[in-house]
Amino acid sequence: MQAHGSVLITGGAGFIGSHLSERMIAEGWRVVVLDNFDEFYDPAVKRENLREILGHPRFRLVEADIREPGAVEALIAAERIDAVVHLAARAGVRPSIADPLLYASVNLVGTTAVLEACRRQGVGRLVFGSSSSVYGNNRKVPFAEDDPVDNPISPYAATKKAGELICHTYHHLTEIRVACLRFFTVYGPRQRPEMAIQRFARLMAEGRPIQQFGDGTTERDYTFVDDIVDGILRALERAETFHIWNLGGSRTVTLKSLIAKIAERLGVEPNVECLPAQPGDVDRTWADIGLAARDLDWAPTVDIDRGLDRFTAWFRRQSLVRRSG
Repeated sequence: MQAHGSVLITGGAGFIGSHLSERMIAEGWRVVVLDNFDEFYDPAVKRENLREILGHPRFRLVEADIREPGAVEALIAAERIDAVVHLAARAGVRPSIADPLLYASVNLVGTTAVLEACRRQGVGRLVFGSSSSVYGNNRKVPFAEDDPVDNPISPYAATKKAGELICHTYHHLTEIRVACLRFFTVYGPRQRPEMAIQRFARLMAEGRPIQQFGDGTTERDYTFVDDIVDGILRALERAETFHIWNLGGSRTVTLKSLIAKIAERLGVEPNVECLPAQPGDVDRTWADIGLAARDLDWAPTVDIDRGLDRFTAWFRRQSLVRRSG
């Protein structure tokens, strides 16, 4: 297979990044991953994410922080990087309320450092991992890219909106082709341990209670990780100027329904603790994907039921490995 060039994936040892790394290697890219193995969750989990490709001749892993002066630029220069997929970020709505300064540092200073390195080294293409959280509690649904996003309700959401603005600024100044992709609640094998689907599955499997914040009627638009990877690759190929695209399943699932679906697949009766709604949590997310369909010829292919089947199969395998170890 003919190589497509060299890509730098920041945060590439994480959930989405590791899936993207595997796919790009399979398609002929040379992949360089930069990850700082932050303690937000167990770094050993992220190292395991890359186990299948660590020895591949077209893969290199570099352990560094995007905020380290000159680190990204030196790597881009040394590896002759053609394109960057910037996924490195401090994630999570609730933790951002507890430590907004850290989120501003990683998500704003870090993103600016990546863009400045691209400018100085003449990188022509960049994909920025944004978030559906930028829409806040938008009452108009589904959420479209031209909706106002001036009212984020968490520091995390604000940093993602600011990241899009910084990307636009660098596109204007340098003509770098940029795609900002607003991801809608990504799930699947290797999902981060603190995210709802994996957290619920783990607690149910252990016979422990799960916490339901609010009355269970909040809705999320869940998107399977393979569909997200497909969208990233299409955006990387087709972005010609500055673009913002939603990548979502374009269907909503209530929290109550999600809990029931996971419990059914695990064959358990969930023990649900109902708690007050949390500050920063939005009532609903729902993607209008018409623009991605038109520009990228993209549409989700894995619905929530098939996606949960695939997640549960992976979860069971991981549980067997842990028990045998």
